[in-house]
Amino acid sequence: MKVRPLHDRIIVQRIDEGEQKVGGIIIPDTAKEKPQQGKVIAAGKGKVKDDGKVVPMDVKKGDLILFGKYGGQEIKLDGEEYMIMREEEVLGVIEGTSKSKSKKK
Repeated sequence: MKVRPLHDRIIVQRIDEGEQKVGGIIIPDTAKEKPQQGKVIAAGKGKVKDDGKVVPMDVKKGDLILFGKYGGQEIKLDGEEYMIMREEEVLGVIEGTSKSKSKKK
């Protein structure tokens, strides 16, 4: 199924931060905090101003982003969990993570 978000909305897939352990005790899934990082799966065209002009989005498909704990709405598409949120709920874009991991010294 293909979904295209409208206006200034984006569809995000959460990125798991790994298993959380506190003092050697494994925390159950129900007590874990949900990750606040994600990958943009799809993005709308941009916000429409009152005069009809479209302001393009700062985030694009493939960007890694940071967002708040309570931002967005959880949705399920083809059995996968995603979030849909407005661009204004994005706190920042994570840059340079894939390049720094691939470089060898």
